[in-house]
Amino acid sequence: MRHLLRGAVLAMALAIVTACAVGPHYRRPQFDATASYKEQDGWKPSEPGEAGSSGPWWRIFNDEALDELERQIDISNENVKAAAAAFEEAQALVSQARAGFWPLVSATGSRQRTVMGSAPPHTTNRAGVAANWDLDIWGQIRRSTESRRASAQASAAALAAARLSAQAALASDYFELRAQDQLQTLLSDIVAAQERSLKIAENRYRVGVAAKADVVSAQTQLLSSQAQQVNAKIQRAVLEHAIAVLLGQQPAAFSVQAATMRSDVPTVPPGLPSTLLERRPDIAEAERRVAAANAQIGVARSAFFPSLTLSGSDDYTGGTLAKLIRTSNRVWSFGPALAQTVFDGGLRRAQAAQARAAYELSVDTYRQTVLAGFEQVEDELVTLRVLEQQASIEDAAVKAAREAENLTLNQYKAGTVPYSSVIAAQTTRLNTEETALTVLVDRLTASVAMIEAVGGGWNASQLR
Repeated sequence: MRHLLRGAVLAMALAIVTACAVGPHYRRPQFDATASYKEQDGWKPSEPGEAGSSGPWWRIFNDEALDELERQIDISNENVKAAAAAFEEAQALVSQARAGFWPLVSATGSRQRTVMGSAPPHTTNRAGVAANWDLDIWGQIRRSTESRRASAQASAAALAAARLSAQAALASDYFELRAQDQLQTLLSDIVAAQERSLKIAENRYRVGVAAKADVVSAQTQLLSSQAQQVNAKIQRAVLEHAIAVLLGQQPAAFSVQAATMRSDVPTVPPGLPSTLLERRPDIAEAERRVAAANAQIGVARSAFFPSLTLSGSDDYTGGTLAKLIRTSNRVWSFGPALAQTVFDGGLRRAQAAQARAAYELSVDTYRQTVLAGFEQVEDELVTLRVLEQQASIEDAAVKAAREAENLTLNQYKAGTVPYSSVIAAQTTRLNTEETALTVLVDRLTASVAMIEAVGGGWNASQLR
């Protein structure tokens, strides 16, 4: 046994001295980001801090109902749970790769009773231990472990991306649902105003100062608004169902109580373009895929070099179990084995070319992911800036439309304008209020999209 241990120690020292990892050392693909975003000029965020700098990013909206829903994403969302399972699988693959650094040791034991012809029975006892150790001289195991580790980090980033995507989708659906609640309130107000207009038209018709057509026109307009009020319930129900699915619940067992909609739009700064590479989980995932593909080049190249394996065994064979462990019953062996593929029909060369092509593909995918990230930030910046300007105009338009409605209705009471003017004024007010509501919800969803575009407070330093 001392010979085995001495040989193993000598082989380990030899492997440590001579070992080298073939293949290129990883360097992150270079990407020169611009100094600032083009669409940021003329726009200021309402929140000075970055998203997620002081807690979950959705807290900037200061909405308890939204906060309660968002906390359920990690627990119930099926896509997030699937991404978490994929991450656990990737971590297990890292452990599998690391196991290759260690020798494989097995123990055996047997007892056999043999009868040959008329000879008396013979009992044979065997016990032993055997070991095989693939020495990682050319770095195949190290590169494989490096690749698995980078893939696990990519899975961690993919989990963060899935979580952020689900959170953003939930927030967007939530604000659109609140917009439907606000639309119901608006339509109820419009219907009430039109009911009052109908009574005025009926009273004027009864005293003979208005035509029957005024009453019919008022009834038609009221019925149209009531129909729109009923139809608006469809979209709210659809959004409520979507939120239920995001939370991993059946729509039949889920509901969101109606509530008023906020009128302000919190926004966050986009930061510098150069920091986006570290803040978006999808970019970090793509970069880690590049690192994994780079390590696979080393794995492919190591196949061109001979493999060295140390094998050893120590066995005892005897007829008596009590006297089995004796020198006279011992048979041991130890030695290296060198293997080199002489001809493979170009297989290794093709595998190396495949690894290099896969690396180039991952680099191109990474660069495209970065460009898409910059595009999304620029898109949300221009959206927020333009919608903010439009919102101020729409607010003034709503105020003017309400005043015009009141003035026109008073003029109709005085008999100076026809009822068609009242209809036009009320229709203008409804359209203007709906447009202002649409702009508000678009601003809120754009704010959510901006937070998602800059990573939602995530950072690549969280990868492990």
